[in-house]
Amino acid sequence: MIKIGLLGVGHLGNIHLKLLKQIPEFEIVGIYDADPVRAAEKSAEYEVQAWEDPIALMDAVEAVDIVTPTSTHHDLAKQAMKRFKHVFIEKPVTATVEEARKLMALAREAGVKVQVGHVERFNPAFLALRGKDIQPMFIEAHRLAQWNPRGTDVSVVLDLMIHDIDVVLSVVKFGVKKISASGVAVVSDTPDIANARIEFDNGCVANLTASRISLKNMRKMRIFQRNAYLSVDFLAKKTEILHINDADERPAPDDLMFEFQAGDQTKYLRMELPPVEAVNSIKLELEEFAEAIRTDSTPPVTLDEAVAALDCAHLIVEKINQLCIV
Repeated sequence: MIKIGLLGVGHLGNIHLKLLKQIPEFEIVGIYDADPVRAAEKSAEYEVQAWEDPIALMDAVEAVDIVTPTSTHHDLAKQAMKRFKHVFIEKPVTATVEEARKLMALAREAGVKVQVGHVERFNPAFLALRGKDIQPMFIEAHRLAQWNPRGTDVSVVLDLMIHDIDVVLSVVKFGVKKISASGVAVVSDTPDIANARIEFDNGCVANLTASRISLKNMRKMRIFQRNAYLSVDFLAKKTEILHINDADERPAPDDLMFEFQAGDQTKYLRMELPPVEAVNSIKLELEEFAEAIRTDSTPPVTLDEAVAALDCAHLIVEKINQLCIV
């Protein structure tokens, strides 16, 4: 078993605590929270030891799970890496790109596993695309949420849009060429709604919209590529793939298909509904963190990937600030 310590037992940390107890590969040595009252409550509820000193807890474990406010991520992860502990860090990985790059250097020096909690990578709807031929040329994403004061200490870009930024960067294997963005602060002191256009070196374009002042929740992404359209509904856990086939590639009779004319050519639309397995995304990412430690393999969401997403998010925030709309 891997001895692990949990740092932070707020809303999300409480979820992590509950799930860590369900994963046999982990032994929870203890928890820490800046609020001793909350730590004591969770200690009693889950029958785990509450530690007053996070450093002492780090010294007693092999890995740490950091689910504290983003402003504390860098210092806690740095202390853990200096002690050669494996680290799971919730997103965004750090408050600044500079802090994140420092952690990259520390992680390489310490030779430890570091995984970042970009949980949408483990969403059942996105997992359904594993093994599929994905070569996007245009991506459109909408991540809309009803108002919730939690998380409004940062821009909606770092709060919500960063999920889609990470997903897009994971499927577009080319460098970012240009970024355009706009946003407006409506309720909080930072942008509550934002739109970004990311252009890649291969010509692919991603158009991302995020809002935390919507009347309804939405988490959808549409991917367009040559001869195919992919739709991922992260909220409804539903995935659809629409293939466009030539006449000599006619689908099987039992496929859901439609025939149409494209100029003088006959084409067929074939609808594929990949199986979407019911999984707990947060539990799965923690299980894969354990697997990376146990097998000495690369974590599914690396620190380098998280830094790339954070860098892109900050560039978007800079573009918004330059417009002086906020």
